[in-house]
Amino acid sequence: MMLHARWQGKRHSGKPTLIWLHGFLGNASDWDKVQRAFGDWPRLSIDLPGHGGSSGQRVSGFDELCQRINQTLMAHQISHYWLIGYSLGGRVAMHYACRNRADGLCGLIVEAGHTGLSDEMARHQRQRKDKEWAQRFRTQPLRQTLEAWYCQPIFAEMLPRERQQVIGDRAGGYAPALADMLEATSLSRQPDLLPELHQLRLPFSYLCGERDSQYQQFAREMALPLHTVTAAGHNAHRANPAAYAQLLTQIIGR
Repeated sequence: MMLHARWQGKRHSGKPTLIWLHGFLGNASDWDKVQRAFGDWPRLSIDLPGHGGSSGQRVSGFDELCQRINQTLMAHQISHYWLIGYSLGGRVAMHYACRNRADGLCGLIVEAGHTGLSDEMARHQRQRKDKEWAQRFRTQPLRQTLEAWYCQPIFAEMLPRERQQVIGDRAGGYAPALADMLEATSLSRQPDLLPELHQLRLPFSYLCGERDSQYQQFAREMALPLHTVTAAGHNAHRANPAAYAQLLTQIIGR
């Protein structure tokens, strides 16, 4: 089963296709402002299960999700491509690159995505936390849950008007599907991919907003190939799409 996706650009440009994977609560259109700089590149923006045009789809975990992505690429006859993912989308992209037959994958770009937990106690704590959030998504009005979600420390740099705009953009989602996806792709269920990422035989770049102190520190501690997006926090591609696009151009155009 293929995922809902939006194709843009020239199919026979001779360039690899740029595959865009959004974060939790997002959808394919989250990348629109960044993609303006890549008008002559073939591009496929995918809605992950439980989101956007794929809101009716469910998956059991990362393996099944990567199978859906592979089926989507095959349906669009994509043979050479870059994976670009933010947060959840970045975690999915890393899993795809490390644990699947990623024939034709030219490179991997991850924005503020966790490489996986190595400590079992941390896994149990994260599982409990994600179950609690999933329950809130299932039982509370969605806007109420979003208000609480975007008050988490990771989003502390957002201005009140920015926070309300994001909440307004996300308030049309289908909460039960979001809850299912949150549990299916919980960080507690993700393998620790760090050793495999360090052994990847393809270009790998890790992007992070300069004000995202949590992931700036994480990237340095994990010795990830860090590229910093200026004037941006955790959601760097939304905060500064021009600087983000410039970084991508430098990475992909090498």
